[in-house]
Formats: sequence, C-alpha cells, structure tokens
Amino acid sequence: MQYQLLTHNQPRKSLFGNFVMSTKGKTEPADELTPKEVEQIEEEGAVTQPEHKPKSDTMRIDLHCHSEASWDSSSPLKEIPERCVEKQIRIQAMTDHDQIWGAQELQKTMLAQGAIPLSIIVGEEITTSEGEIIGLFLTHKIEAGLSAEKTVAEIKEQGGLVLLPHGFDPLKRARLRIDARNGIASSIDIVETFNARISRPRWNRAAVKWAEEKGALMSAGSDAHTIADIGSAWVEVAARSINSPSDLMAALQGGVPMGVWTHPVIAFLYKMIDRTRRKIRGYSK
Repeated sequence: MQYQLLTHNQPRKSLFGNFVMSTKGKTEPADELTPKEVEQIEEEGAVTQPEHKPKSDTMRIDLHCHSEASWDSSSPLKEIPERCVEKQIRIQAMTDHDQIWGAQELQKTMLAQGAIPLSIIVGEEITTSEGEIIGLFLTHKIEAGLSAEKTVAEIKEQGGLVLLPHGFDPLKRARLRIDARNGIASSIDIVETFNARISRPRWNRAAVKWAEEKGALMSAGSDAHTIADIGSAWVEVAARSINSPSDLMAALQGGVPMGVWTHPVIAFLYKMIDRTRRKIRGYSK
C-alpha cells in the first residue's frame, strides 16, 4: 500500500478510499490509521500522537542511525542493541557518515548472538559532492565525494536501496541540493518524511509532499547520534522477516512513519551532555 496523501483540492474522505489491504488479506498498520493520524502524517511527516497502542503483531523499523563509527556520534556499538530492544526497535539500519565498519561489526554480533530480537541493516550516509544520500543493504563502503548520480549508481550496483534523508531542511548543511535531488528522483526508493532531528517540522511536511508526487515510499528516522536518541522515530509495520531490499520495500508499503520531534537546540544540548558524561567516565577508569 502506498500512501496517497491529500492535495488542497481533494476532499478528505477520498483519502481512505485509496488505502488498500495487502494482497494476502493481512491487516497492515496503515489500514488502521484514524483521520487524526493521517492528518499528522500530512502535516508533520509521521504520526506524532498515536491514538492507539501498537499491536503484538507489529514491529518497529528505524532506517537512519549513527554509532561511534561516525565522527559526530558518541554511541558505542556495544550499547546500541540494548537500547533498540528497550525502545522496541526490531530492525535498525546503521547509517554512519561515510563508513560501514560499525554497521558490519554490529550485524555480525547480532547474527552470532541470535538471542536478541534485533536485525541490523548495513547502511551508509554518504557525503556526495552535492549533499548526503543514504544507501541501504550495502556490502562495501562507497567513497565520499562522488556525484549524487555516481553514488546512486554505486548503491544500485551493490543491489542496495537509495534513501533521501532530511532532504528539504535548508539548515542541514549536507542536505542534497535541489538540482541533484531532481536529477536522481527516479532512482530514490525511500524518502525520509520524518527526521527526528530536523530544524523545523515543516521540512518533514515538504518531504511528504515530494514523496507523494514522486510515488516514493515513506520512512522515519531517528538520525540518532547518542544512545538516548535511538527510538525517537520509526516505521510501524506488520511483523515479518526482513532479509533483503525487497522485504523492506514490502514492509514499508503498509507501514506507518511515527516519531517525536526534538528541537535542534535541545538535541545539541543532550548530545553535549552525553559526550561530557562519557568523557568523565573515561577519566574515572
């Protein structure tokens, strides 16, 4: 099911006629959205005030998260699984800046342990010459500094998915440039319509509009740079195994982006407090 969000001239009741049950007859989270929740997605990019509790047959996916492998993140790899489980994240994409070693290490650890209900998608937030693009299901690192078009080609060559993160926030210095975004529009598989660390909620709304116009699937990402940030945004989907790009795409079709936005000043303060606390711990050892 792909969201068909309202245009200014479209009556609200017609939106619900566009929701389609899955081909297997299974109820997806998107099938149970209330009018208020649909409006939240239109206005904020995600359901920010849920009117119902998650069911036992659903799970949470976060497709944008950083670890100590990113130069600007203080999240130790060894602490991420526990936090994900605590916040009910079942599928976590690790998307460090221009690195995949952290994601690969964490994925290997999870596969070896088996007992923790957490799967890791190896991703990378790639710094292209025209702004950032996320690649998912990568097998090797993509070098920074390539053009957006070349970066997308590299992702696709690995059989991966292209995700557009925080692409509409003018205060995000590394956002993808408009001309580059338009140039690769047909190759973008997923649009992050809710980023928990965006400068203003209206930029999430702009992402919803663009995703709807381009027919791209929507996602939500915590963009977590500290352990405490993990779990602040996710896509609620029907519980299923996700082992491939096609599995993820199928899950997102019936999923609902959800999350809580944090003002960037507050997010920065939390980040500095977390960094200071960890330094103090390091000195005390």
